[in-house]
Amino acid sequence: MTVTEQERPEPGPEQVRIEVEAAGINFADIMQRRGKYPGGPEPPYVPGMEAAGRIDATGERVNLDEGDRVVATVPGGAYAEYALADPQAIFPIPGEMSFDEAAGFPVQFLTAHGCLFGWGGLEAGERVLIQAAAGGVGTAAVQLASQAGAEVFGTASTAEKLDLASELGCDHPINYTETDFVEEIGSLTDGKGVDLVLDGVGGETFHESLDALTPFGRVVTYGAASGDTATVDTGRLLFENKTVIGYHLGRARSADPGRVLEAVPELTEGLTSGDLEVIVGESFPLDEASAAHEYIENRQSSGKVVLNPR
Repeated sequence: MTVTEQERPEPGPEQVRIEVEAAGINFADIMQRRGKYPGGPEPPYVPGMEAAGRIDATGERVNLDEGDRVVATVPGGAYAEYALADPQAIFPIPGEMSFDEAAGFPVQFLTAHGCLFGWGGLEAGERVLIQAAAGGVGTAAVQLASQAGAEVFGTASTAEKLDLASELGCDHPINYTETDFVEEIGSLTDGKGVDLVLDGVGGETFHESLDALTPFGRVVTYGAASGDTATVDTGRLLFENKTVIGYHLGRARSADPGRVLEAVPELTEGLTSGDLEVIVGESFPLDEASAAHEYIENRQSSGKVVLNPR
């Protein structure tokens, strides 16, 4: 990835231009860069799906004010000083939240909330396993699940990441590099397993997530950070009475925006009051975007990693 100079994009009649102060990095950006994201862009292109900043210009059919502090999900182009967004994909930045924090709000928290509740059906008293509990989605999911009254299990690769997950409400932090998390969960639950797993890792971890489930449990798969997807044995699901549910934020929002966005008031209230927190692990200048991707790929990151174009 290289920084280039381009003309400032002009918003169409139903678009908003954002002067970007922080761009969120998501693993989907990395998958697109690798050429492994279904329907992803062909290079050359400007990456980035989250842009936080101020409204700089609006189209003639847009009823939003220039200067407003906002964060938006965009189909691409957030790794830049200016990005175009659809008004329906723009959210006011909650309270006094910084731009870096705001860049970690929409994708992480809407994904976590959707996986836990809208798709996963988590209820108070249930057990939930959150893979990569110290990551962007993981840190959001741990907070939401804990506050909902669930018993939270979480995996991570270092003591520092496990400490972070614990601080956010993880009851049973598990270092997957030192411990077989399936065996550990079996020991902690008297062999019963968990009711729900959030898996954004894929590959062999997905199959092990199924192993960790109790009968009638469910796995919500929302990513493949390992670089490998997994094939589901439907015979196994049949005889073990287990359920696999897929969640993709962008496509879910396109198909049924109300179902996805109904969580926004609750999340905004929690972030404004301080009951919820966006964890920003590291920020990089725009010209170090490659280093930021490597930082995530090498599993060095905790929480959200952001780029600062200015």
